[in-house]
Amino acid sequence: MKSKTKHPLIVGTFILTVTGVISRLIGFLYRIYLSRVFGEEGMGIYQLLSPVLSLSFSLTAAGYQTAISKLVAEAAATRKHPSLRPLAAGLSISLPLSLLCNAGLFFYADFISAALLREPRTASMLRILSFSVPFAAVHSCINGYFYGIKKAGIPAAAQLLEQVTRVGCVYIVSSWFLSQGRELSINVAVLGLTAGELFSMFLTMAAISPHGRFLSRKGQGTGLLCPRRLPGPSNASSRVLYGKLLSMAVPLTANRIVLNFLQSIESVSIPTQLRGFGYDNATALSVYGVFTGMAMPFIYFPNALTSAVAVLLLPIISENFALGNMDAVKKATVRTIKYCGLMGLCCMSAFVLLGRWAGTTLFDSPLAGYFITTLGFICPFLYLDTTLSSILQGLGLAGHIFAINVICLLVRLGFVFLAIPRFGIAGYLWGLLASQLSLGILYLGCLNRFLKKAHKT
Repeated sequence: MKSKTKHPLIVGTFILTVTGVISRLIGFLYRIYLSRVFGEEGMGIYQLLSPVLSLSFSLTAAGYQTAISKLVAEAAATRKHPSLRPLAAGLSISLPLSLLCNAGLFFYADFISAALLREPRTASMLRILSFSVPFAAVHSCINGYFYGIKKAGIPAAAQLLEQVTRVGCVYIVSSWFLSQGRELSINVAVLGLTAGELFSMFLTMAAISPHGRFLSRKGQGTGLLCPRRLPGPSNASSRVLYGKLLSMAVPLTANRIVLNFLQSIESVSIPTQLRGFGYDNATALSVYGVFTGMAMPFIYFPNALTSAVAVLLLPIISENFALGNMDAVKKATVRTIKYCGLMGLCCMSAFVLLGRWAGTTLFDSPLAGYFITTLGFICPFLYLDTTLSSILQGLGLAGHIFAINVICLLVRLGFVFLAIPRFGIAGYLWGLLASQLSLGILYLGCLNRFLKKAHKT
């Protein structure tokens, strides 16, 4: 009697989706707690750190995680046992970069807060945030290995532990401060973020250790746990490995940095342009905080499912593409578009009908309700774009993804600088809708052209 093999995409998607839903539910309640404890202006100040966090992650980890996942998946298609060599190589680059970034953020926090974020109150927050960068780099690279071998359990557990630690830390510290009658600072939220990254790193490091011992016993030493076989400059196979890793990671990193740089300009400019519309500084930060700290996380909540699919699609598409199995690639693509599009339409209906009620009831903010209702219209494209990007990544079309994202970000920036001073935050919402629609159309067009060309050859 044959044993039934569970499809890794289905199993992995289920694991990541369940964990993602739980994590996002915790995060959603956490946002409500933060908004009530620190207020709308405090949320606005906290959200100003997002560009810095995104840029740091892009520089030190994002490209290496994806490259590790892709290399491990390709190796797994032709080898009996998975290899940790891509992880060792990725960490040897990612970790030093993250430590440099840590030092830069810590020592130049005053300059970054005043000159770039235009909010001096973020300086102390940046110093705390800087220590999260190395932690995030290590556990992101290890996650890349587990995604590559289609084992989603460890990244899912790390994500959940990170969220629980973050919320628990903030709640405990906040409760202690309030019980002592002391003034509570939004710095507490950044402390929780850093603690979450630290515990997540410990979990993934503990999880990878048995893999290293197993491979060492099988004679597949990787350098992580077998020092005598560390990849060095004189090792030809190691040079090939580093060449492959960097050829994937560097363009991805450069693309992510450019994109996050543009997103940073967008994030920092929204409060500034709102002041140009006529708001004072406190009101501008409050509107920004409601939009980015309350409405957007609510809209992204169902994205737990599509994000899980996207993460696991990358190694599956990469593996089948490497084997020349284009039928499997097409089948996965069609199913993804079908189900993610349907989910987006259902979510759009729910947000449009119930958005105002949700904003008023959950966040005690009618403005949040207005944002949720308006942003509901981007759902069909938002959820679909996440998975389409992963498919294109797996097919080696990172350059196309970069160009498309730059175009759509420039569309949004145009609305930030031209529409917000005239129409307020409504002008930015129009730009977001136009940008997301353009992104979906361009992704679909790029994918359609590639599949047609592959079919002809």
